[in-house]
Amino acid sequence: MPLRPSLELRTERLGPLPLINRYLARLDLDALLERFVPTEDRRVRFPYSRGLGVLLRSILVEREPIYRQAETVHTFAPSAFALTDAETGLLDDDRIGRALDRLFEADRGALLTEVALRAVKAFALSLKEFHNDTTSIAFTGQYAGATGRSMRGQRAPWITWGYSKDHRPDLKQLVLILTTTTDGGVPVQFRAADGNTADTTTHIETWKALRGLCGRDDFLYVADSKLCTRENMDWIDGRGGRFVTVLPRTRQEDREFRAWIQKRVPVWERVWDRANPNRKGGPRDRWFVCRDPIPSREGWPVTWVYSTLLALRQERSRRDRMAQALDDLMDLRERLEGGRTRLRTRREIDRRIEKAVIERSVEKYVKVTVRQQEEHEYRQETKGRPGSTTRYRRVTKKRWVIDWAVDEDAINYDRRSDGMYPLITNDKSLSPREVLEAHKRQPQIEKRFAQLKSGQEIAPVFLKNEGRIEALFLLHFLAMLVEGLIERDLRKAMKRDKIESLPLYGEGRSCPLPTCEQIFRLFALAERNTIQQDGSVLKVFDVELTDLQQTVLRLLGVPTSAYRA
Repeated sequence: MPLRPSLELRTERLGPLPLINRYLARLDLDALLERFVPTEDRRVRFPYSRGLGVLLRSILVEREPIYRQAETVHTFAPSAFALTDAETGLLDDDRIGRALDRLFEADRGALLTEVALRAVKAFALSLKEFHNDTTSIAFTGQYAGATGRSMRGQRAPWITWGYSKDHRPDLKQLVLILTTTTDGGVPVQFRAADGNTADTTTHIETWKALRGLCGRDDFLYVADSKLCTRENMDWIDGRGGRFVTVLPRTRQEDREFRAWIQKRVPVWERVWDRANPNRKGGPRDRWFVCRDPIPSREGWPVTWVYSTLLALRQERSRRDRMAQALDDLMDLRERLEGGRTRLRTRREIDRRIEKAVIERSVEKYVKVTVRQQEEHEYRQETKGRPGSTTRYRRVTKKRWVIDWAVDEDAINYDRRSDGMYPLITNDKSLSPREVLEAHKRQPQIEKRFAQLKSGQEIAPVFLKNEGRIEALFLLHFLAMLVEGLIERDLRKAMKRDKIESLPLYGEGRSCPLPTCEQIFRLFALAERNTIQQDGSVLKVFDVELTDLQQTVLRLLGVPTSAYRA
């Protein structure tokens, strides 16, 4: 807004970008993008690495689609996006799209390894234990050409139907494979796979990449039950690797222990006894472990885990599912007894029973029988008032009847092992307690998926080129890496300074485990004002940082000068 004809007040947003840029500088990400995605064509006025840097910062702070990047950057100080004033005028969606094309062509595997090694060196990350999991990203669109075709000399991912972890089997998808280190849950390895990729087939390639990152093979690899296949476990064990995973219910060892426990009581070792995490005054959260006296068929130790709260949840879930199934069966019986029912074939009735019982997984407890019942009715052969000579004929109708019974023995059988599940490891030196502790660190990776889908809003994807989509997903991974490092540094500093919480929630409420969402929101309104005359800066009004903002910057090791001109 003009103050006098020759004076101009310029307001520039900074937001959390000065803080973010410190972490990008420690990772040397801008230089790495320039090295792996160089701009060799002299006709290109806007370097590809600059476009990728803009998009990476936007994912962290604004999460706007590519076609709105120019609008986003113009509201910030150009230097916050590592741009000059002249470069902001060159930014548009076409240039960013071409930058994504070049990133797809680049050696993305080497780039990821280099970034992870920089993070390990700059932030002293521990690589003793890794956690792996997958998630699916749904796409609204046909993507008829995205069939795993070759693009720019590389194979692009196949956007197709598969097992949807978003519960959207009607949409095509891609599978994202993520690995984090247990040291702060920082992402260190990532790749996108075809939408129909089975989780059981991803672990060997992931383990190879982690071995290349660590330079050794004795790290602990933790994953869910999809790791528990003979091929995966033997492959890792045969190369000196270590793993912890969940033994699925389909394994014989699981059935044998649940049968054994019907008449015996294991010797449980208590690991945790703590307050209910969800309800004040509720049942305490107690965890126990015991070593199965019989090893797995591979000869590896099996650790059984028992959780009191998990047992309560499983029992409540079983009762709820049974109540819903019985209600549906009662409704079905009333329909069959009605005079105008349309359910006349056995196939229709079996389909209704399957929906009521089998889809709720209570077929072991509710036994349903279907039978056909004959009903006889006598009618006059001729019309008129009945008399002594009236003849009658018998009319027989067939009606379907369902009955059911609740198998209390089956319920009691399963109730004895409620809250129990087995873990398997090939590391015989790990105690049952250590096996459980490693497994309970697995949910850290779910927090990263939550950041990816909620915080970074990776979906919906507005791109139609699957090569650009895969390149965009790589930038989302880099954003997750930065977020993980910031959260790790802040929480470690709070522990070091014995700070139990920070007032980062609304209304100044305490936050014991700050996330980047709260940290970035704290700095969201930071802006700088300058008074200019004929293009020259006369006066700069830097950000007036609050005490809380200064505290966060101090804990993160970011000097307040980052917010000064």
